[in-house]
Amino acid sequence: MRKNIVAGNWKMNKTFPEAEILMNGLSEYKKRNSTNCEIYIAPPSLYLETAKKIFQNTGIEVFAQDISEHIFGAYTGEISVEMIKSVGCSGSLVAHSERRQYHGETDRHANRKIKTLLDAGLTPIYCNGETLEQRKSGKHFDVVKNQTETALSTLSPEEVAKIIIAYEPVWAIGTGETATPEQAQEIHAFIRNLIAEKYGKNIADEISILYGGSVKPENAKEIFSQPDIDGGLIGGASLKIEDFSGIIEGFN
Repeated sequence: MRKNIVAGNWKMNKTFPEAEILMNGLSEYKKRNSTNCEIYIAPPSLYLETAKKIFQNTGIEVFAQDISEHIFGAYTGEISVEMIKSVGCSGSLVAHSERRQYHGETDRHANRKIKTLLDAGLTPIYCNGETLEQRKSGKHFDVVKNQTETALSTLSPEEVAKIIIAYEPVWAIGTGETATPEQAQEIHAFIRNLIAEKYGKNIADEISILYGGSVKPENAKEIFSQPDIDGGLIGGASLKIEDFSGIIEGFN
């Protein structure tokens, strides 16, 4: 049975003291409350080790926001999969839309990063999704199909079964715009069918597919109730405990 997941991507936010306050608050929240979903947090890389220590014994898993496709070497500023593994991370985001937009990452890069994570025994959260222009021109299905097929192209069925997919309608990130639950469900079902066609229905049924477009406490329950939406990859709302906890409670 696939997992329900709420993942918080803090992006480039919070000073270290601010991050500690938020981490401790989330830790206390989790200790006081039972949840019907798994909780993942992806803080800035400087804070990964601290996050792992604070979230110890809470069930909250720590993810990196990105990793290098290289194992080690002269890659200034990069972070390797072995580095994040050594501080206890469970995995990493891969190919977030902001990595694509600002750093020129492609699905070829994503494929190599996914493989690097899987080879290290860690979990990739692979991000895909279309821009506003692509959606308006009716190309969103083709875009998501090409992204997904390229990123997973060298993976075996057994490897595909170990990944998480996060669908991000780029036009709904940080804009306050949100796809309707029906629009989100349509794309999630499309992605699951793609996986089923290539890797088999059993694998497709086990993969968690998260929605990553301006989820709020007010709409979380309706979005998460869709049959092919297994949770959310949350940006801005993950930076406030009251908002993030309200989204988590969308599974209650």
